[in-house]
Parts: sequence; C-alpha cells; structure tokens
Amino acid sequence: MKRLIIILSVAILGSSNLLSQGIDMILAGVEKNNTTLIALRKSADAERISNKTGLYPENPEFAFNYLWGSPESIGNRKDISMMQSFDFPSAYAYRNQISEQKNVQVELEYERQLKSIMTQTRLVCNELIYHNALAIELKQRIVNAQKIADSYKSKFEAGETGIIDFNKAQVYLLNIIKDAESCDIARSSHLAELKSLNGGLPVDFNDSIFPLQTLPVDFEQWYADAEKNNPVLRWLNQEISISQKNEKLNAAMGLPKIQAGYMSEDVVGEQFRGVALGLTLPLFENKNAVKYAKAKTFAVQSAETDSRQQFYNNLKALHTKAVSLQNSLNDYRSNLQKFNNSALLQKALYNGELSLAEYYLELTVYYESFNRLLDIEKSLNETVIELFRYQ
Repeated sequence: MKRLIIILSVAILGSSNLLSQGIDMILAGVEKNNTTLIALRKSADAERISNKTGLYPENPEFAFNYLWGSPESIGNRKDISMMQSFDFPSAYAYRNQISEQKNVQVELEYERQLKSIMTQTRLVCNELIYHNALAIELKQRIVNAQKIADSYKSKFEAGETGIIDFNKAQVYLLNIIKDAESCDIARSSHLAELKSLNGGLPVDFNDSIFPLQTLPVDFEQWYADAEKNNPVLRWLNQEISISQKNEKLNAAMGLPKIQAGYMSEDVVGEQFRGVALGLTLPLFENKNAVKYAKAKTFAVQSAETDSRQQFYNNLKALHTKAVSLQNSLNDYRSNLQKFNNSALLQKALYNGELSLAEYYLELTVYYESFNRLLDIEKSLNETVIELFRYQ
C-alpha cells in the first residue's frame, strides 16, 4: 500500500502529460463521433442558410389585361404592366448586417453546446480515473485481507484462535471484495456513458492518475480572458448588436418604398408605352416598430449584464473552492505517507502485539484517510473542469 501511494504521488507530479494525451484522444473522438454534435452541426448549417433568406427585393409583378370593347366598333384594349417594389436602400444593408451577425450567433451556440459536451466528457473521465485508482487500491487491500483470512483459517483449524476472530477475518475480506465489486460496477457505468458520448463506439480508458492542476494566481486577470471566451456572453453581445441594427432597420422601413415599372396599352389604332413610378407611404404598417426595437435592446442589455455578473460569481466561487481543495489535498499527500503504518500494523498483528480487532481498527483509519485523499482529488478536478469550462 505504501508503494502504491508513492507511485501515485510521483506520477501526479511527473507524468500528467501522459494522462492529458489520453484524455485529449478521448475528447477528439467525442468531438468527431458524438451524435448530438453531428445533429447540431447540420442544424447550424441549415440555420446559416435560413439567415440568408429575405435579403432581396420582393418578386416583380407582371400583369396582362385584355378588355372587350362595347360597342364592338370601339375595338378591344390590351394592357401589359411589370412593376418592381424596393424598400428604402439602407434597409437592404441593415438586413445583410443582421444576417451576418445571426450566423455568428449560430456558431457561438454550436460552440456552447460543444464545450458543454466536452465538459461532460471530462467529468466522466474524472470519475473513471477515480474508480480506476480505487480499484488498484482495493485490489491490494484484498491481497492483504486474504493473507489475514488464510492465516486465521489455519490458526482456527489448528485450534490456536477462536471462531470470533476467524469469522471477523472472513467478513472483513468479504466486505473489501464487495467494495471492489461496487467499484467495478460504477466503472462499467461510466465507461458506458463515455461510449454513449463517443457516438456508441467503445472506449477503453484505464488512466488512474489525476492530472496536476494549476490554478490562476491572479483571478481578476484570468477572469478577463475567461469572459472573452464565454460563448454565452459573446452570443448576448451579438444579440445587442442585432437589436441595435433592428432599430435602424425599422427606422429605414418607416421611409417610403419605391415602385418602378413598365406599362403598355394598345387600343384600336393607338399604342401607349411608358414607365411607371410610385411611392408607398408607410403611415400605419410600421407604427411602434422602432419603439419596440429600442425596448428590446434595453432588455437584451440587461440580460447580458445579469449573465456577466452570474458568470463572474460562479467562477469566483469555483476558484475559491478549488484553492481550498488544493490546500487540503497537499496536507493529505504530505501526511498520509508520513503516517502510513500498514506494514508495522501487520507485523505487530503477526507478533501478537495487536489483537485482530485492534489491527482492523487502526487499518480502517488509514484506509478512510486514503479514500478521503482520492475523494478530494476527484472533487478538485471536478471543480477545475467546471472552472475551465470555456477555456
């Protein structure tokens, strides 16, 4: 057990690159194979095309009239006309700008979903690292407990110990075996979850060493970069810009529409050809549109301010928690090795200096401390994963 702790500590300090490469391969596979991301990518592509519709003038209108004269002596009349309506020119420019910004939003929403799934994948890998490490530890505990159980079985058969100590050794072994089985069930469940994230393709992940975590020293400076990388805040900033552009678009739509076209009229013995010009005065149709657009801009700005504050508070709380967990982890690492008495306890048991009950009591204290070390490492990594969600 002492050897295991030394291996864990050295590996955590010196071999985190190997682990990160393993996780990077998992993340690359999930990004490529995840069915949710594939569907989101196709939906985003379709939405980008949708945002390019409605940018052009209305369809031209063509009309043909054939009128019978009465009395017949006045002849018949044929009219042909073709008209095209145009919004005020600046409206088309604003529509194009809004379309481009909406397409930026589409990519930001995809990025948000991508980072969410990548975070979920990292959290599952973190659970697997925990259970892989625990499985290694429990395997060694089973070996030790089996030796004790075999020893007390021999003593019991030789009449050197009573039924109580014999049963105690067997039950203790059984409990550790069941702990190992529970650990294996949890590990299988997380592997199934990882397989699902990987689009149903099986994944083998056996890392048992938590990566070395480096926390930002200057939180405020680090947060400034984190805020820039947050796709939710960037999406809201785009929404503010779109809303402001909509204000200008609605103002442009309040200006007259232009109509231009060609007309032809044929009457018996006479022909008329010419152009037609007209204006549509938007006296009623666009009423309150600009006022609504301005109100929406204020609403989006308020939502962005609230989201930014919530984001700051959340990251600040996660950073504080991570620092606290890291300090606790350092204390456990330094003291657990120092106070590891497992070998001495086993020697004292065999020499008759400790009863079996005393041996298990002392060993349980150490086992609980080791489990606590793994729990803190898992919690620290969970916190750091959430802290760096958008990095």
